[in-house]
Amino acid sequence: MSTRTSVRPQVAVRELDYGSAINEAFTQLLEGDETVLLIGQGLYSPWYVGSSMVALEKKFGTARVVDTPVSENGVTGIAIGAAMAGMHPVVIHPRMDFMVLATDQILNQAAKAHYMFGGAINVPMVVRGIINRGGEQAAQHSQALQSYYMHIPGLKVVMPSTAYDAKGLLISSVYDGNPVIYIDDRWLYSQRDPVPEELYTVPIGKGAVRRKGKHVTIVATSYMNVEALAAAVSLAEEGIEAEVIDPRTLKPLDEDLICDSVARTGHLVIADAAWRSCGAAAEIAAMVAERAFGALKAPIARVTLAEAPAPSSSPLEKAYYPWAADVVEAVRRTVHYS
Repeated sequence: MSTRTSVRPQVAVRELDYGSAINEAFTQLLEGDETVLLIGQGLYSPWYVGSSMVALEKKFGTARVVDTPVSENGVTGIAIGAAMAGMHPVVIHPRMDFMVLATDQILNQAAKAHYMFGGAINVPMVVRGIINRGGEQAAQHSQALQSYYMHIPGLKVVMPSTAYDAKGLLISSVYDGNPVIYIDDRWLYSQRDPVPEELYTVPIGKGAVRRKGKHVTIVATSYMNVEALAAAVSLAEEGIEAEVIDPRTLKPLDEDLICDSVARTGHLVIADAAWRSCGAAAEIAAMVAERAFGALKAPIARVTLAEAPAPSSSPLEKAYYPWAADVVEAVRRTVHYS
C-alpha cells in the first residue's frame, strides 16, 4: 500500500527593480486576460516610460499595446469608453504634468459615470500617471499631482513605493472595478525588492508599517518613504526610534493604521514630495487632528516641496526637493518640542 504525500508548491520569489515589476505585471495581465488593453503615448520608448514597458508591444502586438498621437484628452476618453464596454484599459501618461490635459475626462466622466447611471455602469480602468522629476526638467515636467485627484469622489489613488507593491497594486487596480489613479515615480525605478513570480494583489486602502518605532510616527509617500527609512536609521543613532508608515493608497487612506501609530508615539511627521497647500500631507494632518488629537504631544510636522514650481538647474533641484536630512530635522523639531 503506497501513501502519497501532498507537497505545497513553493512560491518563486526573486528580486526585481520597480520598473521591471510593473513590466511583469503588465506581461501577466496581458497574457491572462484578453480584456486588458494598454494605451497611451510613448509606450514603445524607454525615454518616456523607463523599463516599465520594454518589449510589451513585441510580445502582444500593437493592437493591445497601443501607442497613440499626443492627445491626452482623446486617448483617455477612448479608454473610458472601452471600460464601459467591458474592457480593462490602462491609459498611460508618461508625464503626470500632461495628464492634466485629460482632467475633463477623468473628473467629469470616469469619476462620475457609476453615480450618474445609478450604479448600472462601472468604469474599470486605470489611469497611470508617471512622475518624472529631476534631471533639470523644470516646472512643466516635474509635478506630483496626487492631491489633485484625491479630492475627487469616485476616484481611488494609489502610490506604491516598493517593487513588490508596484506589481501587486497595479494588478489590484486593474480589477478593482472603479477608476483608479496609479502613480509611480521614476526616481523609484532602481529600487529592488523580493517580488513573487506569480500574479498577486496588494489590497487597495491598506497601508504598511515599514519600520517599527516608539518615539515618532513618520508617514511618507512614494520616494519619500525611501528617504524616511534612511532618516530612521540616522535617528536611531540619536536614540529616536521612528515608526515609518507607507500609506500605499492615498484614497481611501488607511486612517486606522496611522492613528493607531500616533496613539503609541504621540508625534507625527508627514513627508510628501508635493506642494504643501491642500496637499496629501495636509489631508493626513487634518485627519489625525480630527481623530487622534488627544494623543499628540507636539504639533504635526510636514516635509513637502516649497511653494514654488520646480527649478531647472541641478544645484537648485537639490535644495528644492526634500531628502532624508529634511525628515531628520522635522523629527527633531517635533520630538524635542517644548
